[in-house]
Amino acid sequence: MDKEDIIAVNGVSLKYHVLGSTADAPVILLHGNGGTHKHLATLAQQLDSAGYLVYSIDSRGQGDNEPLQEYHYKDMAADVYEFIKLKGLEKPAVFGFSDGGIIALQLEVMYPGTLGAIATGGANIFAPGALEQSFIDRLYEDENPSPLKKMLMYEPTMTADDMQTIQAPSLIISGENDIILPEHTRLIGENIPDGEVVILPGEDHGSYIKRSYKVGDLILDFFKRIGY
Repeated sequence: MDKEDIIAVNGVSLKYHVLGSTADAPVILLHGNGGTHKHLATLAQQLDSAGYLVYSIDSRGQGDNEPLQEYHYKDMAADVYEFIKLKGLEKPAVFGFSDGGIIALQLEVMYPGTLGAIATGGANIFAPGALEQSFIDRLYEDENPSPLKKMLMYEPTMTADDMQTIQAPSLIISGENDIILPEHTRLIGENIPDGEVVILPGEDHGSYIKRSYKVGDLILDFFKRIGY
């Protein structure tokens, strides 16, 4: 199966791409802020080749969806939860890059037991203390931030205690030169009971993800180890 479609969830329409056989184990891919599912095409192809059924979603108001005037991570998490229910997916795995990783963690905090496995790349659970200072400076110098940038300034608002409620096996990844501070990546992974942390030497926020096989190799090894 290789097709694109649209689904209505929580008052918005989401464009998504499906790759793989319906008999395969489902994996949902979630892109970063202002991005599109196409940014994770290399990973989708790797997962498909390994026998997984891949759903790559354009988050609300982004990609091929109609833009919105306001964005919140909890709304996006609710969207993905509704997607899972409408598709009848049983404990799917989710990989989220940047905002997508936030959404994956937020979903499992809001709806415990929904996910079978979580992998994130360059995610944070609060702002701005999780972010590299030069990125913070650029973020806050904008006197009229876009709705998507405004969300980055004030959200997410999760805590280490929230991470301790996540029961799904979790792989928390970031680059050594990421805009997410290494200590914050460790804070996330070390507070998830079945979490592990990988800090990739020499990599930045997205260098190991877009048009790279590195993140796919890490995820496939992770899935093999946890039996997904």
